[in-house]
Amino acid sequence: MTTACVILDIGGVLEITPDTGWVRRWEQRLELPPGTIPARMDDVWRAGGVGTISEREVHEQVAARLGLAPRQVDAFMADLWAEYLGTPNEELIDHVRGLRGTCRLGILSNSFVGAREKETTRYHFDELVEQIVYSHEIGVEKPDPRAFQAACTSLDVRPEDCLFIDDAAVNVEAARTAGMQAHLFEDNARTIARIAAHLGARPLVSGSLPRS
Repeated sequence: MTTACVILDIGGVLEITPDTGWVRRWEQRLELPPGTIPARMDDVWRAGGVGTISEREVHEQVAARLGLAPRQVDAFMADLWAEYLGTPNEELIDHVRGLRGTCRLGILSNSFVGAREKETTRYHFDELVEQIVYSHEIGVEKPDPRAFQAACTSLDVRPEDCLFIDDAAVNVEAARTAGMQAHLFEDNARTIARIAAHLGARPLVSGSLPRS
């Protein structure tokens, strides 16, 4: 018997994360030309995405590269996390919650150091799915094929039995190349219908959802 599995992205899928304009506001506040903050912080953001830098080191680099005092660093990072965390996609989250016990459920997210703690506190995704695979914890980001392999390994499922859902086309294509079925998230209705089609085509897992 095959094991049906659904793996979802977080930002732009389970979280609604529009651009809040926080970077430009900080550039204006610091009287910096547009694009200065992304240019100065690019390698730090990339390091945070694959876990080669700690949260403390991120704060230190923000202070050093932007000339911010400690209280300003705290405010800067609060604005970063406000956009990063967004707001919950309640309809899709509720639908996924209703799938518990009918299939294997996981998350695969390109993330940033500190994301697990903040998203667990705010959204309790650890109670929604069995396994969460964060890029900053495994050291690789989508669309690297190793990220998809890590997600399947964490759930002990075959790629071909998984439906992966992401809002970035490059990640959807990479998931297909890795042997998974994949769906580009555009809205809840089509995504929920695609999940239903995926689960309807496979035997379902009986019993309660295992907890990690």
